[in-house]
Amino acid sequence: MIVDPPPVEPIDRSREAAECAEMMVTSEPWLTFRLTREMARAAVDDQGREVHVIRDAHGVAGFVVIDMRGLLRGYISILCVRADRRGQGIGSALLDWAEARILRESPNVFICVSSFNPDARRLYERRGFALVGTLPELLMAGHDELLLRKTTGTWRDFLRTSA
Repeated sequence: MIVDPPPVEPIDRSREAAECAEMMVTSEPWLTFRLTREMARAAVDDQGREVHVIRDAHGVAGFVVIDMRGLLRGYISILCVRADRRGQGIGSALLDWAEARILRESPNVFICVSSFNPDARRLYERRGFALVGTLPELLMAGHDELLLRKTTGTWRDFLRTSA
């Protein structure tokens, strides 16, 4: 039986930012990047980014961070699911929510995936994301970041139809 995940809601940064940061530093790809708790906390605390969570009885089950600023408006910068909740639809629910949120304001959804994370890349490609570029050694020597995009069309068409 498939159970619908709980709703996606805005983070309560004062109560949940540390929990999200801890989830990151104990998960890939952030383990490989040797991300510190301070770095993870700064990413979650960035007031310019939107952070949304799915909660369960044990706290934050997963979270997504999106950036609606700049050239890559609609960038999913973090998608993280607690280890014991992986494979239960939490990540897909967060991704569905993020895509719907972004596509209200942009024809493009962007996400990066690390070159050493082929499972995540396959997931994103199955969901309609396509490789648009490689960022060699962006975060760490020896590992590239792959920029993926899912699009509904050009900015010109988007602006014309949303006006």
